[in-house]
Amino acid sequence: MIPAEFDYLAPTSVEEVIAALAEHGDDAKILAGGQSLLPVLRMRLNAPEVVIDLGRIEALRGVRDDGDAIVIGAMTPHSVVGGDPLVAEHALLITKAVEHLADAQVRHRGTFGGALAHADPAGDLGAPALALGAQFVIAGAGGTRTVEADDFFVDLFETAIEDNEVLTEVRIPKHTGWGARYEKFVRVAHQWPIVAIAATVRAEGGTIAEARVGMTNMGSTPLRARAVEAALTGQPATEDAVRAAAAQAADGANPPSDLNGDADYRRHLATVLTRRAVLSAAGA
Repeated sequence: MIPAEFDYLAPTSVEEVIAALAEHGDDAKILAGGQSLLPVLRMRLNAPEVVIDLGRIEALRGVRDDGDAIVIGAMTPHSVVGGDPLVAEHALLITKAVEHLADAQVRHRGTFGGALAHADPAGDLGAPALALGAQFVIAGAGGTRTVEADDFFVDLFETAIEDNEVLTEVRIPKHTGWGARYEKFVRVAHQWPIVAIAATVRAEGGTIAEARVGMTNMGSTPLRARAVEAALTGQPATEDAVRAAAAQAADGANPPSDLNGDADYRRHLATVLTRRAVLSAAGA
C-alpha cells in the first residue's frame, strides 16, 4: 500500500527537531531508522501530517566512553552498536542481543534509540537495556531530562517520551567483566521472539555474585525477573542451583496468548530459557 500524503522535514540539529515538534504537535511523527514506522505508514495504521527524519543529525550517532557508563547515540545503527568494542567490553549483553536482532538489512538501517523508543514488548533491546539499568536522555523544549529504565517503558508501545520530546542517547552503566547471554526462542528465523531472556552475570570463583535478568515478550513491557536475580545471588553456578532459581522466572509476568503460544507456554519457556541464559552467562 501507499502511505497517506505527509510533509517531510529533515532537520540537522536536535533544536530543530524540538521546534518542529512544538509547531506540529500530535500531527508529527519522528522517523529514525524507519524499520517499524514505514510499514505502519504503508498500511495506513498511522497517518501523520508531518514526518520528521532524524537521519541528518550526526550528533545523535556514535558510541562513547563516559567514565562509569558508555553512551550510545539514539541514531546509531544496530550494526554499529553490535560491532563496537566499547559495547562488547562494558555492556556485552547488548552485543549478544544485537546478534539476534532481525537480519543484516534491518541491523544496518534500524537504530538503537528508534527500537527502544518504539517500545515493542517483543523487541530484542528492551530487556537487555532494562537488565543493565540503562538511562534514557530525552530532550524537549524545557531542556534535557534523564529517565531510568524502570520508568521508561510505560505500556504497550508507550514510553516516558512526551509528544514534544525526542530521545537523544542511552547511557548504560558499565558491567565490565560480566558474562552475558541472550536466549531467544522463535518459530521462524529472524522473527520477533516468542520469548527471550537477557541475562548478565558477575561470577566469582564459581559463585554468582550478582545477576541481572530481563524478559522479552512476557508482558506489555520488558520485565526484570527480580525473584530470579535474588535467588541466584550467592549461589553456585551449577545446573541444580540455577534451575531452582529459574523456576521463578515467570513470577509477576503477564505473557500474551497468540498463534505462537499461549500464556502458560510462554511461562514454561521463560523458565527454560532463563536457566540456559544464566548458565551460559556464568560460564557454567
